[in-house]
Amino acid sequence: MARYTGPSCRQCRREGTKLFLKGIKCFTEKCPVERRPYAPGQHGQATARRKKTSEYAKQLREKQKIKRIYGVSESSPASPATTCSRRSRAGSTT
Repeated sequence: MARYTGPSCRQCRREGTKLFLKGIKCFTEKCPVERRPYAPGQHGQATARRKKTSEYAKQLREKQKIKRIYGVSESSPASPATTCSRRSRAGSTT
C-alpha cells in the first residue's frame, strides 16, 4: 500500500483548511494556509474566480480531506468470504 510522501502543506492548501498534518506548525502564523490562502499549482490563484462548485465536487473534496487526514489510500474492501477462503487455503496442508 502506497502513501503520500510529498509536501503535506500542499494538501492543506488544496483543501483550503488546516488538516494539521505538520503538527505545531499549523498553529503558528507560518502555516502556508494562512500565508497563501489559494490552492497550490500554476492555476491555484484562479480558483477564487471559479464558478459555483457542484454537489459532487463538494462530496469529493470531503472524501479527499478524510483520506488525507487519516492517511489511507482508496481501495475497495475485499469481501469477508474471500478473505476467509484465502486464509483457510493457506493454512491447509493437503
